[in-house]
Amino acid sequence: MLTSATCPHTHDISGLREPKLSQSVHREECTQCFDNQDGPTGIDVCLVCFNGSCLDSDRHHTRNHVLRSGHSFTLNVKRNPKKKASNRADGEEPPAKIKKLAINEEREEDKYEHTTVFKCWKCDLQGGKETKRLTDGVMLSLSSARQSEVKAWEEEITACEHTLCDNQPTPDQECIFILTSGLAHCASCELTSNLWLCLTCGALGCGRAQFGGTGGNGHALAHFNTTQHPVCVKLGTITPEGGADVYCYACNDARIDPELVTHLSTFGINVAAQKKTEKSMTELQIEQNLLFDFSLTAEDGSALQPIFGAGATGLSNLGNSCYMASVIQTLFSLPLFQIRYYGKRPSGTSSAYISPAAAAHWENCTQALPADCLECQMYKLADGLLSGRYSKPHSDHEQAPTDALAHPTPEHTPWQAGLKPAGFKALVGKGHAEFSTMRQQDAEEFFSHLLTVLRRFNHQNTRGVSEEYEPTETFAFGLEQRLQCQSCHRVRYRVDTMDVLSLGVPAQELADGEVDTVAGKQETATVGTSDESGPGKKRYRSVSLEQCLNLLLGPSGQEALEYQCEGGCGKVNAVRQMQFATFPDVLVLHAKKFQLVNWVPTKLDIPVILPENDELNLDNYLGHGLQSGEPEVDAEALSQLEAMGFPTVSCRNALISTGNAGAEVAMEWLIMHMEDPDINIPIQTAGSGTGSAPEPPAEQVAMLADMGFTNAQAKKALRETDGNVERAVEWLFNHPDDTGEDNSPATSSSETKKVPPGSSRLPARYRLKAFISHKGPSVHSGHYVAHIRMPRGDAMDVDDAVGDWVLFNDEKVVRADETSVRDLKKLAYMYVFERE
Repeated sequence: MLTSATCPHTHDISGLREPKLSQSVHREECTQCFDNQDGPTGIDVCLVCFNGSCLDSDRHHTRNHVLRSGHSFTLNVKRNPKKKASNRADGEEPPAKIKKLAINEEREEDKYEHTTVFKCWKCDLQGGKETKRLTDGVMLSLSSARQSEVKAWEEEITACEHTLCDNQPTPDQECIFILTSGLAHCASCELTSNLWLCLTCGALGCGRAQFGGTGGNGHALAHFNTTQHPVCVKLGTITPEGGADVYCYACNDARIDPELVTHLSTFGINVAAQKKTEKSMTELQIEQNLLFDFSLTAEDGSALQPIFGAGATGLSNLGNSCYMASVIQTLFSLPLFQIRYYGKRPSGTSSAYISPAAAAHWENCTQALPADCLECQMYKLADGLLSGRYSKPHSDHEQAPTDALAHPTPEHTPWQAGLKPAGFKALVGKGHAEFSTMRQQDAEEFFSHLLTVLRRFNHQNTRGVSEEYEPTETFAFGLEQRLQCQSCHRVRYRVDTMDVLSLGVPAQELADGEVDTVAGKQETATVGTSDESGPGKKRYRSVSLEQCLNLLLGPSGQEALEYQCEGGCGKVNAVRQMQFATFPDVLVLHAKKFQLVNWVPTKLDIPVILPENDELNLDNYLGHGLQSGEPEVDAEALSQLEAMGFPTVSCRNALISTGNAGAEVAMEWLIMHMEDPDINIPIQTAGSGTGSAPEPPAEQVAMLADMGFTNAQAKKALRETDGNVERAVEWLFNHPDDTGEDNSPATSSSETKKVPPGSSRLPARYRLKAFISHKGPSVHSGHYVAHIRMPRGDAMDVDDAVGDWVLFNDEKVVRADETSVRDLKKLAYMYVFERE
């Protein structure tokens, strides 16, 4: 092999520059698949744009990048773990405990050794000392994944106007004595821990009990509500360096107090002499998130069976990313997502298979870097999750990279390493106030956000994909809202496009010792898990899913509200009823089990009982739009006009054209339009079943008629331009030969009118495909997992009618036991049903 000194392109190396601090260096993983630097061929890092690509013999991602970009120089990076020392040296201190909600840069050189090889793809040469400058620049820079991690994890706590302008009166001497004597307790109860000191008056109150097991009755909050003293500090968290947990109740957020030392000295507290005795809020948050996990053992105590293969690949936790992993696993278990981004179902797929759509996109992608293209990242996820190439036991489990925030696993279990979708997470969360951070998020909110991002991208960049082929449309449906005035009984219909049906779940607390019954049957299954149950754990009466649906869509879901009637009744009472206008192919139900406790949204573990065999029939919840017997005009005004001798059809046309503004206004309209040739032709409305657009307002038609156009021309122009007069005038001048005599005037408007997605065909039967469960006191903390029904045999063979439940718990993928599925299904946060 020739050295780079003999490479004819050596002079081009001097023009290369090491990466800047702001540049992402993709040296850990290929940006188009999940092959990484730990693999046998490593990762080639482009020395111009610092894209990372693999050397897979089937995918040729490096070669393709070189051909597309013209960047010829790469640095191949391979990483190998160093052998671990057996024990710590005598006297050596143990590793530092996590004390801050931040991820600091780890020293990889202490755990791994790297092998780098310089390459010129113009002549395929390697090696050379003159590349040391570039090699050091690449290897010493933060990788793209670590760069995103450090930026997102650092929690920003700032001062506020209340901490900066805290006015302290002269404190009570008794207060100073209590604080300095070590006898401090809550002024309203006997708690001696979780105490918060008001920095305005020195009152002591206990905090809120919101971090699993930490006692508190919320008396500090009650003190704020009474006195409006906003800033307090948690005793026991004060350090000699002047650090402490400071909270502002007015801002309802953690803050810093730049003058904390001075403010505490007012109450006789010498900060330099303080010793930290209690966990800070950050430490409690990290500790609780580590404790929230789901059992990986069966009812008899045996370990659940890990599964591997196509469609059974885990996702490594990036730090509070379980909400994202659960949603992604659920989406890619659906056939439409598999076909859209993988080209086929994963059953029987060989490791050499490459999606034709992915290969075509990589050849024509308009983004300079695959890491910046959402389509590339979706193809990458599909290949990683569905191919089975990465779903295998880790070859060296003890040497697998460890994560300080990872959940503990049973010993000697051959878990897979799991994919790390850091690039996907950074791209989808870019610019979002919450999803760009490493904090725990709401899985349902992320699901909706992801659909919005995918639709926006596909609308802008994937013109060739029809909506029928767009997988996000499989969730869309029309929700019909019927509003009826209780005075004139006129009705109004509206159809909203939805992706998720959020169901309120009624909470009825069970008394101590009370037995929960469902439909007359005693519910004997345990609710919750052992670490969540106990004497202080509230228990709630079970609710059937049918009850929840009836509360929203059934007769019991009718809601009375105040309404400004369009028929001229003024402010009156109206009744609102919601039903399905169309049904989706995949129905996502969101169980809203929350209540505000001390202004904190707290999750309630209310069991929801699903129908038998997890099958759902929604036939009774289909709406039918405006019915023939429902008055779309003011009945009283109609009778008044008919009494004056006007024909019924003309009266109805007058009332519709004037927006049911009353008999007097309708009579004036009739007098002005008595000579119209279509005065006795019924106006077709949206509820009449013909699909016609509403008749243009008479004032707009008259305005155009005054310009010399006929009524027919004016009406057609207004229909074609959605009632915009200025555009209608422009349309008329552009169509001078159009007489407006259209035998089917509804054709153009019905073609442009957006039809609600989904289908209204019956029967509407669904079967549970997946559910996402959550463990923890709030959806913004704790842990999410997904259970997915996967047919026996080949992982995604949907022809098999009977399937097994598989638990996706980050990188752990196991066959779930029947008992845990039965119990967790009741407490699920999101349900995903497939239409049969």
